[in-house]
Amino acid sequence: MKLREEILKEHSKAQCTKIVKWVGSSQQRFDELFDLFLNDEYRVVQRAAWPVSYCVDAHPELISKHWKELMDNLKKPNLHDAVKRNSIRLMQGIELPEPYHGEIMDLCFTYLESPKESLAVKVFSMSVIANLAKYYPEIKPELKLIIEDQLPHQSAGFKSRAKMVLKQLSKLPGL
Repeated sequence: MKLREEILKEHSKAQCTKIVKWVGSSQQRFDELFDLFLNDEYRVVQRAAWPVSYCVDAHPELISKHWKELMDNLKKPNLHDAVKRNSIRLMQGIELPEPYHGEIMDLCFTYLESPKESLAVKVFSMSVIANLAKYYPEIKPELKLIIEDQLPHQSAGFKSRAKMVLKQLSKLPGL
């Protein structure tokens, strides 16, 4: 498969699925996709973001060697929403490497608190922080406060995720 051509061909769920199936569990193919996600032109980066997150959902080990690059990329100014959304999305369902917990937490709190951030980035950030609260119970009160502060002014999607996260937090030991 000529990956870059396939990414540019169309932006659809079917195309995303085709790319994810092609990558499978191949580290080499994932590395090729991840390189396009980080380093190509705007449209390729934007379109590669979706299959990157789905590949990690299916095979979390594929992202293992790319954490530093991923975190460095998330610190760039003016990132496209698709890059932020899919980068944070892939973090919500996997075990995060401990050396990056602090950076991930800071980034997700920043996204969650930002009035300019998209709904998807906020809800994925909320879930990532809640997952980290298992290891850092001291962040539970701050997360709860931010969620409750934003709740009255947010969409149904935010409220739905917030209820799940608050329930998850209430089951955790600690503060």
